[in-house]
Parts: sequence; structure tokens; C-alpha cells
Amino acid sequence: MNQPYLDIVRLVERLHRHFLDVLRTELRRLAIEDINAVQALLLYNIGENEVVIRDLKDRGYYQGSNVSYNIKALTEAAYLTQERSPHDRRSVRLRLTQKGLDLCNAVRKLQSDLAEALGVNEETVRALDTTVDTMQRVERTWTDFIHYGRTRPL
Repeated sequence: MNQPYLDIVRLVERLHRHFLDVLRTELRRLAIEDINAVQALLLYNIGENEVVIRDLKDRGYYQGSNVSYNIKALTEAAYLTQERSPHDRRSVRLRLTQKGLDLCNAVRKLQSDLAEALGVNEETVRALDTTVDTMQRVERTWTDFIHYGRTRPL
């Protein structure tokens, strides 16, 4: 009964590593050598939004010291700008520069191409919808565990 769950846990971790490999390959193809795949994914997750560093941490995308290191590197490489909030000087807002937006668009195009490679038909869309529902249930279970601990005895 637990085997499908264990398979999902292993697959999530493996897929994340593979996706970073895909991004590394695309960065090489684009001759981008000043950032790494994790940083490219960070830019992609920010996208056209203006975000506060805390939002990235709170959403669970990145850990504290890692996000600070990567934000600094992306700012120095001119992919991001940082601006202190006029209302809360402790808060720093992040926004992609044109260079960052160009890379974000390249990753968006890559994602579109990869989705198309899966084959866009009714059966695939149904299967992906079911997968997304399952993954969201796993995420909710993990989030509940983090916030509330064990909800029932093992």
C-alpha cells in the first residue's frame, strides 16, 4: 500500500535533479556561463513579478542562506535588481532585469517545447491532471505535517 507513495517521494527528488540537468544543458546551449541551473530556476520562479526575498523562502522554494547567496550572485551578474521598500526599509524587493527576463523567456520556451514533446492529446492531459492532483495532495500532507505534526498515530 505504501509503495506508490515511496515511489513518488523518490521520483520527486530524481525529477528535480533531472530538471536541473535539463536547465544546465539549456544554459550551455545558450552559451550562458555566468549562472547555474539553480539560479536560472530561481529567475524563472520570480518571472515578471516583483517579489520580496522572504516570499521566496516562505513559499518553500529556497532555504535562507542559499537564497541570499544566489540573489547576490544574480544581482552581480545583472539578472536581478534589488530595491529597498520605501515603506519597510528591512524589506528588499527583487525584479528581473531585461537580461533576466530574456533568460526567463528562454526557460519558458524550453518548458513549452518539453511539454509538447510529451505529446499533447486528451489522454496525456488527463494523466497530467491526475498527476498534479496527486502531487498537490502529497504537498498538502507534507505541509500539514510541518505545521501541525502527526495528525494521527502511526
